[in-house]
Formats: sequence, structure tokens, C-alpha cells
Amino acid sequence: MIEELRRLAQETAAAVPTLGAQPEADGQQRKANILVVDDQPANLKLLEDFLVQQGHLVRSFPRGRLALEGAQRNPPDLILLDINMPEMDGFEVCRQLKANEKLARIPVLFLSALSDTSDKVNAFRAGGVDYISKPAQLEEVQARVETHLLLYRARQVERDLLENTLNGAVKALSEFAQLMSPKLTERSAALRSMLTHMTAKLHLADAWQYELAATLCLIGCITLPQEVFENAYFGKQPTQQELDMFGRHPEVAFQLLSRIPRLENVAEMIRLQQQTICDGSISVVAQGAGMLRTAQELDRRVLRGTAFQTACEQLRSRHDTYPLRLVEALKDYVPARVHFEVKRLQAAQLLPGMMLEDDVITRDGSLTVIVKGTALTVTLIERVQNFARTRGVRDPIQVRAPQGVYMDDLQKA
Repeated sequence: MIEELRRLAQETAAAVPTLGAQPEADGQQRKANILVVDDQPANLKLLEDFLVQQGHLVRSFPRGRLALEGAQRNPPDLILLDINMPEMDGFEVCRQLKANEKLARIPVLFLSALSDTSDKVNAFRAGGVDYISKPAQLEEVQARVETHLLLYRARQVERDLLENTLNGAVKALSEFAQLMSPKLTERSAALRSMLTHMTAKLHLADAWQYELAATLCLIGCITLPQEVFENAYFGKQPTQQELDMFGRHPEVAFQLLSRIPRLENVAEMIRLQQQTICDGSISVVAQGAGMLRTAQELDRRVLRGTAFQTACEQLRSRHDTYPLRLVEALKDYVPARVHFEVKRLQAAQLLPGMMLEDDVITRDGSLTVIVKGTALTVTLIERVQNFARTRGVRDPIQVRAPQGVYMDDLQKA
């Protein structure tokens, strides 16, 4: 069994070479943060000393409640957990760990003298990934710990890669959307800021899903004429036809995003964003859809002139439609306020973050390169500069720039 575990660990490390212990700056291997829970002092001391000798950082706890508090303060990479303990047994400790989104993915290895099949089944049902029988052989403990650390790090790297890849793809998609509708992109940025705040306050796992949903929740509106989007979203006395057109944008976005692997939850959040979500629902999709609906309603009220915290108070009285815990998560949120100054610049002086005050038009007036209201990015600036070099653009270009931020860069340019 030990040799089989070692073989699995070697195969995992070979398949994903970045997943093993990573060298630190001083050339030493990166230590794992391991939490050991056992009410027997002798067992606790034995395991702690052994794992420290293996180069790991170890915290020991004699009670389950203390272990839960320690894990919450500083989440470990792996937990070794005894079953028979006073106050709270290992099964209950594991269930509470798995119920906490911040701690749910940490691998739990049970250590116990209980040998009945039912005990092992209960350990796995509680959320454990492995079961080591007492008295434990230290060589076996080492092999199982190394294997599950590698598997845990493999999943972590996969999630990080997925998050970074999708964020990069979405950023590119957002830039294309911005060319078509700057105001749509501006609202998406405001919604993402609110959802980022909410996920942090609610301690939600996989925050990237909610943030991507906010970034893309209005992407279906690229099919709408600009005035239809503004009338419906900004509340500029839209006609019923305009409201009907706007009401279809979640389904348009869903059809686009549901074809992308790993974005199924994000696509479903966006599809349901206009529906009332029950406050008792805790699924990822329902939670994300409720967050989108709440953030959009707050954003739309602010655009109509209501102060943000006043808008929150208004939604608190409508907890049947806007879950109270989501509104409460924004009670200390402050929308970004940036003071801008107007500048008239050449194409070569444009910098990311500036906002176009007027359309950028080719010198002969035959083509609009970028419409006014667009926030400039590196890609969009290159587009303007390429047109300036080939067909020419009408300059100077009038932009709004965050006050005082760009002076040194403009002087260099």
C-alpha cells in the first residue's frame, strides 16, 4: 500500500511538475502547513515531531472546537484528524469544515483506532479523503500526507490556471464589447466592483465566478441599439418595446457563454439575473444571480440620482426581492469616485485609463475609430495610433484623465 501511494505521488508530480514542493528563495523546499487534531497528548506529540522533521509547519490541537478556530484564522494545506474526542468528534469537525466555503477544499485525513467498515464509511461521508488506522505507522503517514498534498496542490494549480485563463479571455471580450458600447462596459465595471466587495464580505469560495458573471452580465446588450440600452438600464422613460428588447439580454448572453467549458455556472447566473431568488437558497448559481440582481438595482438607482447608502436602505425594505444578507454585505461599500480633468492630446500621448470626451474620427471624416465615452486600454490606444499613422485622425483628441495622475507620463511622451 505504501509503495502504491508513493507511485501515485510520483506520477502526479511528473504529470504536473509545478505541483510538488516548490523551492523557496534560499533553495529549500516549500513547507506545507499541516494541522493535527488528537486528544491524546502522546499521539499529538509523536505526529507533530515527525511532521516537523519532514520539514512541515505543524499546529496541534487537542479539541475539535479549537482546531476549527485555528483553521479559520489560518487555513492549512492538510488536516490530520482523530475521530474519538470529547466535546466534538472528528466526524462533526470534518462536517463543519466542509460546510465552510473557505475551508471546504482542505483535504482531511482521519486517524483512528476504529476499524469497523461503518466507521470508515462515515469518515468518507463526512468529507474525509483518507483513513489511517491506529496505531499508525509513521512511514504510512508520510506516504499518505505527501500524496494528498500533491493532489491538493494539483487542484489548486488547476483552479488558478482556470481563473487566470478565463479572466484573460473575458478581459479581451470586454475590450471588444467596449468598442461597441462604452456605457455598457462602464456599468459592468461598476457591477464587478460591487460583487467583488460582496464576495469578500460573505467569504465566498471561487470568487472569480461571481466577478466574471458581473463582468459579463450585460454582454447580451451588445445586440441592442445604444439608445435602447440607455433608456432601459438608466430608466430614461423606455417604451414597452424597449423594455421587452432589454429583457431578452440575459438569454442572449447565456446562449453565448454556455458553450464555453467551465463557465456553465457563470452562464446560468447571468440567465437568471432578472429573476427573484429565494433568500434561503445557497446554491452557487442562485447566490450569483441574486448578487447580480441586487447590484444592478443599486447601480440603476444611483444612476437616477439616489445616494448609494440611501439606495441600500430602500432595498432593505424589499428583502422578499433582494436578499437582505446581500444588501448588508454592501453596507460599508463606497463607490469609486475619481476626479477627472479634461486634456487635449495627440494620439501618441494617450494613456490607459483615460476616457474619450469625443469620437475619434479619421482625418477625412469617413470613419469613427472609437466612440466617445470609451475608457482607453492598451489595445484601443494601439488602434488609434495605427489609424493616426495610416489614415490620420483628427487631433487633438479630447479626453478625461484622473486628475494629477498622468502629468509625468505626458511630459515624457
